[in-house]
Amino acid sequence: MNKVWFITGCSTGFGRELAKVAAQKGDFVVATLRKEAQIEEIEALNPDKIKGILLDVTHQAQIEAGVAKAIEVFGRIDVLVNNAGYGSIGAIEEVPEEEVRRQFDVNVFGAIAMIREVMPHMRKQKSGHILNITSIAGIQGFPGVGIYNGSKFALEGIGEALAAEVKHLGIYVTNVEPGPFRTDWAGRSATFIKAGIEDYKESAHKNLASIEGNSGKQIGDPVRAVEAMYALTELENPPVHLPLGAPAYHRVRTKATTFLKEVDEFEHIGLPTDYTEDELAKMG
Repeated sequence: MNKVWFITGCSTGFGRELAKVAAQKGDFVVATLRKEAQIEEIEALNPDKIKGILLDVTHQAQIEAGVAKAIEVFGRIDVLVNNAGYGSIGAIEEVPEEEVRRQFDVNVFGAIAMIREVMPHMRKQKSGHILNITSIAGIQGFPGVGIYNGSKFALEGIGEALAAEVKHLGIYVTNVEPGPFRTDWAGRSATFIKAGIEDYKESAHKNLASIEGNSGKQIGDPVRAVEAMYALTELENPPVHLPLGAPAYHRVRTKATTFLKEVDEFEHIGLPTDYTEDELAKMG
């Protein structure tokens, strides 16, 4: 049976490429965009399979209307892809409060709102798959992207918990964790905060310059990435985590090794903080 996809953030990058691939494979796609002018363009990619709708994940009314329209037209939603998001790049101390809140509004609260709106339909049909497009930055923190890290770490935790909550209902959740790919993430989609505090020159500012300078030169192929995302939805028992690209796998393994080493090294401080068995016995 052909699946019905609901993909947020389809103007460029992963969202646009995934909409194309899913439609090419015969599935139906609801592709969300934030500008009316983009709707005709996305539908022209495959008029019989792709329906574009206006939806900003920070606007609840648009979310409700968009999901309702998808159900009205297609009767179901089989795959929700929380792809809408962007990178706020700058030292944590330098990112303005309003930008911090905007980052979380889009990357975290927008995804939660989409999940909450789609989940009743997936529970009713006792099937579905949610793909949260997080990042390797949701696994490991990096200087210069701390606020972005925070938003993606949050989405990672939400995805893990949700996976445990709904698996028995026939619904799966996968956190997809791309490394560097040739999308607009570090280009026009990103928000670069002006570097002003000299003390961050060799940490946050250095990495910020590296990110900006590498835009358009990343090793990751977006088309291969979305092919992998599509393959996830074909699995009988999909994973909760899927890193994408060699740099992502390297970072995951480095993080795991470093984390365990640190845990073991300082176990003598953190481990003996429970009540002893004798103390628990006396406490009843």
